[in-house]
Amino acid sequence: MPHSQTSAPRAGFAGVRLARGASPWLLPTVATAAASLVRARRSRRAAALAVPATALAAGMLWFFRDPEREIAQGRVISPADGVVQSIMPWKDGRTRVAIFMSPLNVHVNRAPMAGTVTSVEHVPGGFVPAFNKESENNERVVWHFDTELGDIEMVQIAGAVARRIVPYLAQGAKVEQGDRIGLIRFGSRVDIYLPEGVDVAVEVGQTTTAGVTRIDRD
Repeated sequence: MPHSQTSAPRAGFAGVRLARGASPWLLPTVATAAASLVRARRSRRAAALAVPATALAAGMLWFFRDPEREIAQGRVISPADGVVQSIMPWKDGRTRVAIFMSPLNVHVNRAPMAGTVTSVEHVPGGFVPAFNKESENNERVVWHFDTELGDIEMVQIAGAVARRIVPYLAQGAKVEQGDRIGLIRFGSRVDIYLPEGVDVAVEVGQTTTAGVTRIDRD
């Protein structure tokens, strides 16, 4: 079954594929850089301003890139690019794998398994750095997927900079493993809860790639 069209990337500038939901940040930045470059031909002051404006626009293009991925084989794959921050047994028998995303990571998150989105819940909260223990109370979007392993919970957590989470899908949507499901602007954290009896294949400090790194072990 092909990947859902609802999660397809948007074409960007100069062949760079950009994440859906990036426009409010990208368009003003790129427009400012373009205007500065035009004025730079007539004014030294404008030329000086064009340098940081262009650098900021280039940084935004990098932050919101959305590369194609060859989706890996395995029951549960990483929903996020980043570094495994913690692996914690949960009271109900599940295991939480927390993945910290820095501002340099790709910010588009992917479905860890094929299945059906049974709920997408926005939970208001704070905006402390995602590596801080107090980030447990941060703004978040809680996903539940009905999969062959049963219910899989995934949580997108906002950080000090990432104050906007953009879900791409709604309750009832069908997803294939590795489909794009949402965007967290700039750095943050994504948690995935493995069901009881499913062993973790990653370790703390390991780098993960969304749609590529396998999270569970046979």
